[in-house]
Amino acid sequence: MTRRTAPADQLLCSVVVPVYNGETVIERCLDALGCQSVPGHRYEIIVVDDGSRDATPAVVTAWAACHPDAQVRLLRQQNAGPAAARNHGAREARAPLVLFTDGDCAPTRTWVEAMAAPFIDDGVVGAKGTYVTEQRALIPRFVQAEYEDRYDRMRGQPQIDFIDTYSAAYRRDIFLENGGFDPIFTTASVEDQEFSFRLAQKGYRLVFAPDATVSHLHDSDLGEYFRRKYYIGFWKALLIRWHPERMVQDSHTPQVLKVQIVLLAAMLGLAAMAMLGVFWAPLGWLWIGVGASVLAFAATTAPFVAKLAHRSPGLALAGFLMLVVRALALGSGYFVGTIHFAGTVPGARQPVIPGWKRLIKRAVDVTGALLGLAISIPLVAMAALAIKLDSPGPIFFWQVRVGENGRKFRIAKLRTMVADAEEQLPALVDLQRLDEPAFKLPQDPRVTRVGRILRRTSLDEAPQFYNVLRGDMSLVGPRPEEERIVQLYQDHHRRRLAVKPGLTGPMQVSGRGDLSFADRLQLELDYIEHYSLWRDFAILARTLPAIIHGNGAR
Repeated sequence: MTRRTAPADQLLCSVVVPVYNGETVIERCLDALGCQSVPGHRYEIIVVDDGSRDATPAVVTAWAACHPDAQVRLLRQQNAGPAAARNHGAREARAPLVLFTDGDCAPTRTWVEAMAAPFIDDGVVGAKGTYVTEQRALIPRFVQAEYEDRYDRMRGQPQIDFIDTYSAAYRRDIFLENGGFDPIFTTASVEDQEFSFRLAQKGYRLVFAPDATVSHLHDSDLGEYFRRKYYIGFWKALLIRWHPERMVQDSHTPQVLKVQIVLLAAMLGLAAMAMLGVFWAPLGWLWIGVGASVLAFAATTAPFVAKLAHRSPGLALAGFLMLVVRALALGSGYFVGTIHFAGTVPGARQPVIPGWKRLIKRAVDVTGALLGLAISIPLVAMAALAIKLDSPGPIFFWQVRVGENGRKFRIAKLRTMVADAEEQLPALVDLQRLDEPAFKLPQDPRVTRVGRILRRTSLDEAPQFYNVLRGDMSLVGPRPEEERIVQLYQDHHRRRLAVKPGLTGPMQVSGRGDLSFADRLQLELDYIEHYSLWRDFAILARTLPAIIHGNGAR
């Protein structure tokens, strides 16, 4: 299908719509995309037909013929799933921004405008919009209420880690550089979550754009709802194996949902055992546990059911049953998926630190931090007195650093420089002419007499045991980086943000300040790519000798 197209430099965005057997819905989607508030020459529409067996391609071709001013392209591929279809469209896109929606969605008139608006900020890499529905049946209204409950969680968050592709946007260059959606997800499931988790792991900024709304045809009956949730749970098992840190929390999933799945599993398990009480009477007491599980489950549903009551008494009455169905579908899907994906993780992706190693590493961190604080507090007290006697200014130096997944936190150090050190920096270093973003002055005149001793012994970093205890840092990991340096990272450098920064690490035992920025990054990336608990223990064992020898201490 050949069309008149605007020059690429005039395009604001490319809208990619994957579709499979969508002859009954795709025209509604195109009608909505054809009448956006943004002028038609500023965006193109790329429909990717994923091997449809119905008349979908003919419907798209006919729509394009009736709308000669619309910039529409139809791409066709063998059936490979929506992830592969979206990637195909992104590769063919000509604009710097790629917007995604689905064939059964009808974007509102201002959708393109609202979806592109966050990218005025050069630091934004991805954005997530919202669903609405015009359906009035009970189950679609419940589905909409679920989504809006999650949107409430995201409102006000400066950064998110979860973007659904029904209303999504990414910078095309970063999308392609990171490989797009993983085609191992052959059905619409969690491929969008996995990609956004990958970007968030590198510290890229993803934001919520609540005004970027699409009208969707939600699940129309209980069976359709159960199947969708089941397959989400099934593929979530693989997703969690790749990103075990997301088992704990993400910006989209309510924590109470995980509690409900566990409670329902306990309820069903206890009930099965209690029924055996007809053969062995003592098991009958397990019915008390069943009752307690039911009451606990009901208690966890109360806040959401109360929200439903504000919408409709009928929704509230159905709410408890629907939440049971949701927990059952997600839980059973996750259980089957866990068995299915047991053993070697399929695909090219591997978790940075597997789940069980994360637990051990955190246990070591807490133990080490408590021990370190107990030993260092008397030394820090003496150092604090020396700092006060040596130079005017505060005892502690606080600075914002970038941690795991790009999260910002305040790091604590004993002050080793004069109070106006930051103000003196421009007179000492021309930051614009540096060969590397990170630097160490060999004889920094801003360092105080006491500060030189603290740096030589690394005692200035003892307060960071507090950061380790809080969970901002680990005992071992890459150096906690400054914001200005992270902003200068190339994409492959951002891999170092996949783990928590460390109080010590490969840099501290391999030359410290004598290392160039490139050498330090290479050491830290190697540490991440070949992570092991034994390597952590080896680095901890080498840290004290490195401090005693003082190599690279500045």
